[in-house]
Amino acid sequence: MVLNQLLQYDDIVIQIHDNPDADAVGSGYAIYQFLKEHGKQVRLVYGGRYPISKNNMVMFIRELEIPVEYVTELAKPQLLVTVDCQYGEGNVQTFEAEHIAMIDHHNTGKMSDDMSEIRSHLVSCATICYAMLRDEGYDINANNKVATALYYGLFMDSNQLSEISHPYDKDMIELLQFDRDLINRLKYANLSIVDFETAGFAILSKKYNEQYRYALIKVKECDPNLLGVIGDFALQVDCIDVGVAYCEYPGGYKISVRSCLMEVAANELSSFLTEGIGDGGGHLDKAGGFISQYKFLEKYENMDIEEYFRKRMTEYYEEYEVVRFGEGMKDRENFKKYRKRANMFGFVKTTDLFEAGVECRVRTLEGDVFVTCAEDTYIMIGLEGEVYPIKKDTFEQRYRVSEEAYDKVFDYSPSVIKLGTNTLVKLLPMAKACMSKPGAMIWAKPVDIHTKVFTRWNYETYMNAKPGDMICYSMQDENDVYVVQRSNFAMIYEEVV
Repeated sequence: MVLNQLLQYDDIVIQIHDNPDADAVGSGYAIYQFLKEHGKQVRLVYGGRYPISKNNMVMFIRELEIPVEYVTELAKPQLLVTVDCQYGEGNVQTFEAEHIAMIDHHNTGKMSDDMSEIRSHLVSCATICYAMLRDEGYDINANNKVATALYYGLFMDSNQLSEISHPYDKDMIELLQFDRDLINRLKYANLSIVDFETAGFAILSKKYNEQYRYALIKVKECDPNLLGVIGDFALQVDCIDVGVAYCEYPGGYKISVRSCLMEVAANELSSFLTEGIGDGGGHLDKAGGFISQYKFLEKYENMDIEEYFRKRMTEYYEEYEVVRFGEGMKDRENFKKYRKRANMFGFVKTTDLFEAGVECRVRTLEGDVFVTCAEDTYIMIGLEGEVYPIKKDTFEQRYRVSEEAYDKVFDYSPSVIKLGTNTLVKLLPMAKACMSKPGAMIWAKPVDIHTKVFTRWNYETYMNAKPGDMICYSMQDENDVYVVQRSNFAMIYEEVV
C-alpha cells in the first residue's frame, strides 16, 4: 500500500492502539498531517479503558500539539486507518467503518481486505511511516513537529536507538530535523516509580544459567523501554554475559537482548529467538524483537513462553561452531571445487558521487561501509543489493563493463551519505552494469550446523551460516574463509567435475 491510495477518501479516522505509546502516537500524527495537508477531513483517535496518563506521553502530546482524541464511541467513517496496530486485534477497540486500511510493524497473521502495509522487519511503525512519506515526496523536515514525532516514536520503540537495524532507521536518525531539546526532556521523564519497582521484582525473579552464563528475565507487562534498562543492568553482573528480558505485550511478547560476547551477537540471538514466530534485530551488543502470540500458539500450542525461551537458548548454545580466518579450514572433508559464474553486477565510480577526497558512508541492509572518494575507488552492488568498495585494478581483474542498462530493484535502495553534511545520494540511479569474469576457483561445502565465521575483512563480527549455507575458501588463500547463502550460491558458482 502507498499513502496516495488513501486520498480517494474524504472522511478518514486514524486509530492507534489502546493505551498508546510514543510510536503509535507519533506515527498516527505523521499520517494525520499528510492527509490534513491534502485537504481531507481527518481525526486521530484511540479507545480502550483508560486515557493516556504517563508523564512522558502527556508531555509529548502537549508540546507537539498532537490532536489525539480518547473516544469510546465513533460514528462510522468512510475510511478507518489503524496505525501501529491491526483491525480486530485485542489491543485495539473495534469501531465500524466502510473501508479499513492498516499500517503496522507487527505481523500478527491478519491482513486488511482492502489496504495494508505490514513491514515486520522494521523496529518501529514510525520507520514505516517515514519510508511511506518519503516515497510520496513529502518533505518531513518542513514540519518540525512531524519530524520530532517520528523521531521520538523510533527512539522509544528501539529502546533509545539501541535496537535499530534497518537503513531507514539510520536515515531517520541522521536526516530528520527534530526538536533535540524536547527529546532530551522526554528522555528523562521516561520511567515511573512503578517501572522502578517492576524492574526490581523482575531482577529478583531472574533465571540464571551457570553453564552458558546467561540470565533470562521475565518482566510483567510494562513499557518495552524498561526491558532494555533491565538487560543493561544485568550485564553489569560479573557472571552474566548475555541477558534476555521479555514481557507480555498486546498481540504477543516483546524481548530485549544484551550481549558482551564477541561470539554471541545480540541481533543474531534476537533473530534466532523470534525465528518463524516474529522478528528481531538490532546491534551486536543490543537488540530487540517481537513474538506474535498468534504465531507462537500456532507453532508451540502446549508450551509456556518461559519454557520456550529456556529450550531455545539451550539449542542456540549447543548447536553452533566457530571458524576463524587465521586458523584456516581444519576439517577439509566433503569440500568440492567450484568455479565462479558470469553474473551482472552494478558499480559506481566514487568520483561520480563526490569529488576526490570526500569521506562518505555507504548505507545498505548489511550495515554502513565507510569509503573515501578517489579515482581508483569504485562501489560494487551485489546480486542481493549488498554494497562494498573495490579498487580499480581489482575491478578490472574480476569484471568487465557491460553495455546493458542496470535496472535492479531491492528492498532498500543503497545510498551514500557525505559525512559532515548528511547529503544523501542514491546509488541505483547512478549505477552502471558490469559482468563478473568467470574462472575464479574456490572450495566449498554446505554446513551441517549453525556456523559463525570470522572473516579476514571483519574479524570483530561474524558471518552466519545456517544449515545448508555454503562455507567457502579461496584456492589461492586457505585463510580467505567466507559464507555464501544457500539461495545465492548456485547463481554465483558452478561445480567443477
